[in-house]
Amino acid sequence: MFTGCVKSASDVNLVAFVRLFSSVSAQAIISGALECWSRGHRTTAAEYAKSHLPVMLRQQLQRYEKQKENSALTRTTCLVALLSEKELTVANVGDSRAVLCDKDGNAVPLSHDHKPYQLKERKRIKKAGGFISFNGSWRVQGVLAMSRSLGDYPLKNLNVLIPDPDVLTFDLDKLEPQFMILASDGLWDAFSNEEAVHFIKERLDEPHFGAKSIVLQSFYRGCPDNITVMVVKFKKRGSKAAG
Repeated sequence: MFTGCVKSASDVNLVAFVRLFSSVSAQAIISGALECWSRGHRTTAAEYAKSHLPVMLRQQLQRYEKQKENSALTRTTCLVALLSEKELTVANVGDSRAVLCDKDGNAVPLSHDHKPYQLKERKRIKKAGGFISFNGSWRVQGVLAMSRSLGDYPLKNLNVLIPDPDVLTFDLDKLEPQFMILASDGLWDAFSNEEAVHFIKERLDEPHFGAKSIVLQSFYRGCPDNITVMVVKFKKRGSKAAG
């Protein structure tokens, strides 16, 4: 059994790795021991593990590395909003974005896109020995248009791409929010923050609070990218939000 406190993205990888080995190896050990018994060899699971575990772990590591290679170019962004009684906490990795409409109808950014052209990101990439170049948009190593993501092992191995989130906290009593929009970059390629807030504000009575309408409108505007949108409508303070 593996227990512990996850403190970083590296710890998350370690936890997944240990759990993968533990579960698969345990199954293989039990199966192997039972097979020995079926053949008349009185071998206990502990004895079987002692003699076979190093080889089995090495084989599992090879399978794990092969899986990483096969999914090398798989990547995703992450955007999380946590609502408590008085605070809204938003964490993001990549270029999905959260925007809130306050009591006065103003667009309040809840997250900041991780883009290679940003000074902070550019310095970090350069320090890691990487580069950014323009190919329709600024890209890490001339490939990826965002500077942080989950997945994408080749760029992670170069240390030019990281999975570290930015976390921001907002006071709900001060903002008195009407609604917030959580969306992938496809929406923000077609709408500015202000445009999106204005568009949704006029459609809060629709099903999904206008999310379906703004997805379709982004598509009609010619966006070829993934367009995923969630709109969360806030009730008056003291009530829970609807989504």
